[in-house]
Amino acid sequence: MKQTRILLLTALLSLTNLFPFTVLGDEVIAIRTKDTELVLRTDEHNYLYQVYFGERLDHPEQMHMTANPARVYPAFGTSYYNEAALHAVHADGNTSTELAYTGHAVEEVQEGVLLTTIDTRDTHYPFFVRFFYQSYYEDNVIEQWVEIRHQEEGDVMLYQFASAHLHFNEPVYHVTQFHGNWADEMHMVENKLTRGQKVLDSKLGIRSNQFAHSHFLLSLDGPALEDAGRVVGGTLAWPGSHRILFDVDEVEELQLIAGINPHASWYRLEKDEVFETPALLYTFSAHGTGEVSRNFHRWAMKHGVYRGDRTRLTLLNNWEATYFDFNQELLSEIIGDAAEMDFELFLLDDGWFGTKHPRNSDHAGLGDWEVNREKLPDGIGYLVEESHKNGIRFGLWLEPEMVNPRSELYENHPDWVIGQPYRDLHLLRNQLNLDLANPEVRDFVFGVVDRYLSDYPGISYIKWDANRFITNPGSYYLPPQDQSHLWIENVRGLMSVLERVREKHPEVFMMVCSGGGGRLDYATLPYFDEFWISDNTDALSRVFIQWGTTFFYPAMALASHVSVVPNHITQRITPLKFRFDVAMSAKLGMDLQPRDMSPEEKAFSKNAIQEYYKIRDIVQFGELYRLLSPYTNDRAAMMYVSDQADRAVVFAYQLKKAIQGNKQPLVLKGLDPDKNYLLREVNKDPGSYSWFTPLEGKVYSGDFLMKYGLRFVMYNEYDSKIIELTAQP
Repeated sequence: MKQTRILLLTALLSLTNLFPFTVLGDEVIAIRTKDTELVLRTDEHNYLYQVYFGERLDHPEQMHMTANPARVYPAFGTSYYNEAALHAVHADGNTSTELAYTGHAVEEVQEGVLLTTIDTRDTHYPFFVRFFYQSYYEDNVIEQWVEIRHQEEGDVMLYQFASAHLHFNEPVYHVTQFHGNWADEMHMVENKLTRGQKVLDSKLGIRSNQFAHSHFLLSLDGPALEDAGRVVGGTLAWPGSHRILFDVDEVEELQLIAGINPHASWYRLEKDEVFETPALLYTFSAHGTGEVSRNFHRWAMKHGVYRGDRTRLTLLNNWEATYFDFNQELLSEIIGDAAEMDFELFLLDDGWFGTKHPRNSDHAGLGDWEVNREKLPDGIGYLVEESHKNGIRFGLWLEPEMVNPRSELYENHPDWVIGQPYRDLHLLRNQLNLDLANPEVRDFVFGVVDRYLSDYPGISYIKWDANRFITNPGSYYLPPQDQSHLWIENVRGLMSVLERVREKHPEVFMMVCSGGGGRLDYATLPYFDEFWISDNTDALSRVFIQWGTTFFYPAMALASHVSVVPNHITQRITPLKFRFDVAMSAKLGMDLQPRDMSPEEKAFSKNAIQEYYKIRDIVQFGELYRLLSPYTNDRAAMMYVSDQADRAVVFAYQLKKAIQGNKQPLVLKGLDPDKNYLLREVNKDPGSYSWFTPLEGKVYSGDFLMKYGLRFVMYNEYDSKIIELTAQP
């Protein structure tokens, strides 16, 4: 790594604690990536404004102050009628804040990554806001957050404390939001913004993405298109309550304010305490939503997910086969089946623990992380050894932040839960949240994970779950005047535990589950290799769920499993090939058990797993191009292309019966027009004729495939095709 270099430092930075503000003159600050530019400028009063955000400029210094410039961080009391990004009440009761620029610096924190730091101070009070803009040059991603501190004689109350404020002056705005519910996550809907406010938010504290995800697409040229038009994509790196606010004013200008949801979260800031907000990550594309996704994916594999350069493992999970009803002998058989099918890992899910209160359902045992010897007389170590004897790895399910009232943990530590005195316990999934604002609880949660990974170093994988959000939001640890801090301190506690786990156990693979998609954010994912997007494993549902997810998250981290039919959630029956073809478009796993298959199904499945290994590197590390959206077509299709464009994989799914046949061409993208590609169908259904068969083994140029495309008929719902393209010498 290059030695850190200071590129620019304003000498007066050190004076900001001594004087209210210093007249520094007109300053132009450009935050740049390869294709994007955010330009900030000060006026004669040293107030800081955003004057441009869009495609990169050759001469940002020529950017003049606009007729109606927007403050970089509008504050309550001095931002006129605009929505405030900051609302602070000073120690003397003054409710207004006026921030003036005092200096900035630019630092190269690693090759291709610049951190621009801008200091501001209130024009009267010793109250400071420092802005951070971390720009990732090659990935066209900007990461933005703030730090707030003060040196007033008394506490300052923070009522609004956004991570970022962006301003747009365009004739039209369309926002795509991502919403859903348990087992129905990441659905997309686009709306035109009109005057007034639209808010995307969560007040759940934990599993904050259960109903509304903290991601958005903002189109500036009409409804968003895949390959054309100016689009901003953004996501908040925070696993707690969030708020994304869009405010169109009376002159059709748009303010975007994003950060922690301030609802019920006012914060008492002590003298010299630093309050740091989470980061808003955003990217600008002049070429539609496809480029937004590829920007985020490239960034994520380097910075956003844990070790994004290592191949993710295939696994067999016992959950849908056994739920809580299993024993050591049955698990040993499943481990053998996993090895015989050539999976790389066996995952033992919920139900393996609890002695006084055995975990035989979700009503008891959570929090008592002692092995249930009636189910597993030889303990976890035996299963680890059984896995290794069969040539595969072993993984374990944990939900260390939660507790059942029917548990020894709750009997001994009722004050460790999140709850309110004098109120009845409000249970979700028959459980409560542990209070991670409490250092003792943090040590306990870390100790649960650390003990099993230390005592059984053969454990290669942890599935980390969190199956409920916060209700009765009170802390028996925090003092009365700081009860509103719970929403923030609980998240900070989680982050500190994850940091400790990763520092001590860097090699262990970990999946973040959270009931499916509840912690889908880039604050959590830097500690995890992959995520479980939904408990709904129905293949048709997953086409839509995974379609929305991959707008911001790479397929390498998206765990997708083949399940039994009728599906346990939707009761839908789909062909085995369709289930595999959908799961193979992400990180393949399986809950369907080999012992429940016919010989023909087992043979097909084993072959499909081998086929996945042949294309896994393209799916997990290639660039995604969406071809046909399931929202607007009866056929859905996408493809992945390797970085050298020498290999590609196309996935196509027929979602609705087509009596006359669906003949939609698949016009491919991302190929090298000068290369010739050999076509091969992957995961064929043995013995059945495919309308793709005439194309099998043919060679076409990239230019032809990106203009004329692949053309073959699909008739039946749940028909599916995977097509591999290999460049020929």
